[in-house]
Amino acid sequence: MRIPVDTEAAEPVRPSPRQIRRAIATSVVANGLEWFDFFAYAYFSKTIAQVFFPSDSAVVSLSLTFGTFALGFVVRPFGGVLLGMYADRVGRARALSFLMIMMVVATLLIGLAPGYATIGVTAPLLVVLARLLQGLSVGGQYSMTSVILVEMAPAGKKMFYGSFNNVAQSVAGLLSSGGGYLLTTHLPAASLASWGWRVPFLVGALAGPLGLYIRHHVAESPDFQASRRHAGPDRSIATKFASFLREQGDAVLCAIGVMIIGTASSYVWTSYLPIYVERQLHLPLSSALIGIFIGGAINVVLLPVSGKLADRFGAYRLFYPTAIAAAVCTFPLFWFINTQPSVTRLITGQIIASVLQAMISGPHSGMLAMIFPARTRSTGVALSYNLAVTVFGGMAPLTISLLIHFTGNNQIPAFYVIFAALLSFALVRCTRTGQLATIAEREQRPIGPVGEIDSHRMSMAAEE
Repeated sequence: MRIPVDTEAAEPVRPSPRQIRRAIATSVVANGLEWFDFFAYAYFSKTIAQVFFPSDSAVVSLSLTFGTFALGFVVRPFGGVLLGMYADRVGRARALSFLMIMMVVATLLIGLAPGYATIGVTAPLLVVLARLLQGLSVGGQYSMTSVILVEMAPAGKKMFYGSFNNVAQSVAGLLSSGGGYLLTTHLPAASLASWGWRVPFLVGALAGPLGLYIRHHVAESPDFQASRRHAGPDRSIATKFASFLREQGDAVLCAIGVMIIGTASSYVWTSYLPIYVERQLHLPLSSALIGIFIGGAINVVLLPVSGKLADRFGAYRLFYPTAIAAAVCTFPLFWFINTQPSVTRLITGQIIASVLQAMISGPHSGMLAMIFPARTRSTGVALSYNLAVTVFGGMAPLTISLLIHFTGNNQIPAFYVIFAALLSFALVRCTRTGQLATIAEREQRPIGPVGEIDSHRMSMAAEE
């Protein structure tokens, strides 16, 4: 199998300021729409379990729903790598347009699928198919928009521009949690179960026209154009991927380390928390959604601040203390919430966690994109991001639910985040890419051409 090529190698053309603004705006909106759809599944997991996975056992029903949720993450690395290689070959905008259309199909499939009571076993099979398509699409989404934002950003503002990718996710969380709160508090239980939960998925279909717009109106970055001028001969996907792993394996490990703590913390406090609040704390779902909404608003404000701090003082200088802070603070937060469960304590814990989350995640897009050279940037970001998110994000609800069920320990989410923080710190600190990037920041010198970290080139320089 070979990757088709229809982008001509030519002298890089610097996009106009208007084209840069258009690329950034459409990338942020596209990412937000995609994550709006993805979050909706988590927030309505209990209702989806009743509609598509009915069972006499609530644990079995919910486990099947979370298992399907996790399935969308299992395929993400495959979708991310294939779409990343496609983007490195034919263009970021073209690949972004394609995956948005894919997400629309998946979202409509969930929103329109009849329930188990109507069509039997076909209903959960349709949901599984939709989650597979969602996983493949989201697998390339974050990496594509991260690369577009960072490559379009001026020098010295890579982290700040990249932070808006996470802002888009926070806005998506705001809209989906806000919409979920309105639906759960203003609709009777029967209406919510029959049609109310479908509304967010149908709204997600708005991503379709934007995908077509991106395909025809968003320019490619000079970095991509330059990489195409020096592209080697067309090779099979397997050959290209093997070559990428040989040259960039250490960078991939570093990038995974960058992502683990932010991913684990985010999915514990957003995707998993609604069901934790209902089953372990015995509080209403609406209380969790209010806290998620407030946390999302905090992130919208603080994520760009975090990106600016990373540009000013160094992304890795910010990464280490925030990872340690997450490890130190998470257990006390969950202890505070669990000792006397209440809406006030829950929201207080969510607010503190949101501040930590913003400081951790603000520079993520910029850090990941700058770790890899332009010729393999989309592939590298997609692979590392999706591996981290699949293992430590997508599997989090199912893993934590089962551990709590078998141990009876309500502090499992805290232990999960602490373990993720320590592993994240160790991977970044011990990889050659992380070590050299940290040294470069300490010496206040640029890391590689145009501020990017080419781990293969740095490795050779270090050996000399």
